[in-house]
Amino acid sequence: MCDDDHGNGVPRRALFVTGAAAALTLGSVTFASGADAAGGPGTPASGTETRTVRGTLPTGSPDFVYLPVEVPRGVREIKVAYTYEKPSVPAGTAGNALDIGIFDERGTDLGGRGFRGWSGGARSEFFLRGDDATPGYLPGPVRPGTWHIALGPYTVAPQGLPYEVTVTLTYGEQAVTPKPVYPPARARGRGRAWYRGDCHLHSWYSDGRRTPAEIAALARAAGLDFINSSDHNTHSSHPHWADQAGDDLLILLGEEITTRNGHVLALGTDPGTFVDWRYRARDNRFGKFARRIREAGGLVVPAHPHATCIGCGWKFGFGEADAVEVWNGPYTPDDEIALADWDNMLVATVRSGGGHDGRGWLPAMGNSDAHRDPDQVGTPQTVVLADDLTREAVQAGLRAGRSYVAESQLVSLAFTASGARGEHAGIGERLKVAPDTPVTVRVEAAGAPRCTVRLVTDEGLLFTSDPLPVSGAGTVEWRTTAAYAAYVRAELRHEAAAGPLPGALAAFTNPIFLGDAR
Repeated sequence: MCDDDHGNGVPRRALFVTGAAAALTLGSVTFASGADAAGGPGTPASGTETRTVRGTLPTGSPDFVYLPVEVPRGVREIKVAYTYEKPSVPAGTAGNALDIGIFDERGTDLGGRGFRGWSGGARSEFFLRGDDATPGYLPGPVRPGTWHIALGPYTVAPQGLPYEVTVTLTYGEQAVTPKPVYPPARARGRGRAWYRGDCHLHSWYSDGRRTPAEIAALARAAGLDFINSSDHNTHSSHPHWADQAGDDLLILLGEEITTRNGHVLALGTDPGTFVDWRYRARDNRFGKFARRIREAGGLVVPAHPHATCIGCGWKFGFGEADAVEVWNGPYTPDDEIALADWDNMLVATVRSGGGHDGRGWLPAMGNSDAHRDPDQVGTPQTVVLADDLTREAVQAGLRAGRSYVAESQLVSLAFTASGARGEHAGIGERLKVAPDTPVTVRVEAAGAPRCTVRLVTDEGLLFTSDPLPVSGAGTVEWRTTAAYAAYVRAELRHEAAAGPLPGALAAFTNPIFLGDAR
């Protein structure tokens, strides 16, 4: 239970549990009818009405608290502002953080039919009407009925979370909602080639500080061929990318589904696709929404699975994933752990008889997760072999693991394996040779001065080269057999600062599998 004090003469009401998991609903906020506000039946409504709600959420509050708002006829705009207290807390104790969004008269059922926007903790107020809305929210008709302001107590201090929500309705004629225009699903391309992309980017349509135009300019400067929009828990940016796409830049549309048990990228979904985030791993609902992503033409990519921020670590497993984001932003110990964990998954796959032809293995990728200055778009970037610069071709290359990750456009590599009779395989492929057939693994690197080449197999790290010259270019060869290595993957590492730990990555590849499929 919590206190719920509605201002402006609206009586106190108590919380009660809804049928939804981990959610509570407050008592309703009511307004005069539009006709009453305007002075009587048949009179066009005008002017505004405001209500303020105050309350305190206790520790242990559910993930979502819904504040119903009874919207009468004749409303053209809804504006919501909120504040909450942030008392000091002891070191190591979470303070208050309260997210916010809104659902319209179609309701709050899981799946998001009534979803009209979410800003998390990025904004203190928002509005929406027929022709416009605050970034993060969806323009559209303001229809009468019960709307719900969604409060998300992300963390609650021991003292509780006192909040205040102010709702203002503006009466008048509905504005016309513009028809959305989306970016094309193809760019000019170079036929079958290696294309560079960054598929984890945030704009001011969630908690980023950059406009789509600014992001597109930075993507071009970083040498990228494609990007994917991935704002937190909203698809509101989708209609705002069309004029940033061009022959030289493919813009895919998506979302970062930001649950309390980890984040996952919806990569390259159909325009206008929304994927709900209001569940935890224990609810056993992720499979439904992973299928929703794929039904909308997208890839399911868990993001920064070992990130240490609250709610960021991935708890849903990888059975529904199409790829995994192993490298996120500037290289950190979190990424080193994610790389090792991904490599362990590769080992488990080949030990169980999977890998490439039988699929079963999970390709890796890397993205910047850039939000604002000084975050660098394209650091890192995924370089994918695709048949053309189209949504479907790029996705096919990522899904197949025909890709490597580089820290910038300056770093490139070629990675191949060949057999004694001319057999040949590249990244993400299988070299079909007998177990004792000699195999030559070759790495050609550029843009990696003083980096070392490391070759990692299911048996661990088996080869480390001398540092590359200051020119950054070099070629390394290593010989093995399928009996000795079920797969090989390559890493480019910077020089280590000190101690036994390896240097930060400059690049790494998806594996080449060796031997007949088991």
